[in-house]
Amino acid sequence: MQFHTLKRIHKNKRSVEVGRGGKRGKTSGRGGKGQTARAGHKMYPEIRDMIKRIPKLRGRGKRSFKSFRERSVPVNLEVLQKTYDAGSAINPETLVSSGIISRKSGNIPLVKILGSGSVAKKFTITGCAVSASAKAAIEKAGGSTAS
Repeated sequence: MQFHTLKRIHKNKRSVEVGRGGKRGKTSGRGGKGQTARAGHKMYPEIRDMIKRIPKLRGRGKRSFKSFRERSVPVNLEVLQKTYDAGSAINPETLVSSGIISRKSGNIPLVKILGSGSVAKKFTITGCAVSASAKAAIEKAGGSTAS
């Protein structure tokens, strides 16, 4: 193999055209004259004033993995025993009207009945989550639960 017999693998690169027909001629993609056409131009963006006013949100804080799901309001059996009569129908609306729980942002919150305390009255509970111990105590007293 001699130097004059070698063949190119890649063809010659064409030189970049200049002038109006080229890709990077005349103004080289900088538009017309003025501040933006000059080297090292940095214009102060107007939106920066608004960006500076926005507080720095660095992550979501310590509880960043906390669920967005709405937490249910706990209600113990002893509170139901004191407040309601035997044979009462208990649901989130009646709990709000009796003042045991309060509305959150104008809405009736989720409710969970917990088994703290004893119950001797018969209740019919609907529309509430009920813990296993509370369900056993309510059914033992002759009541029923339906969530």
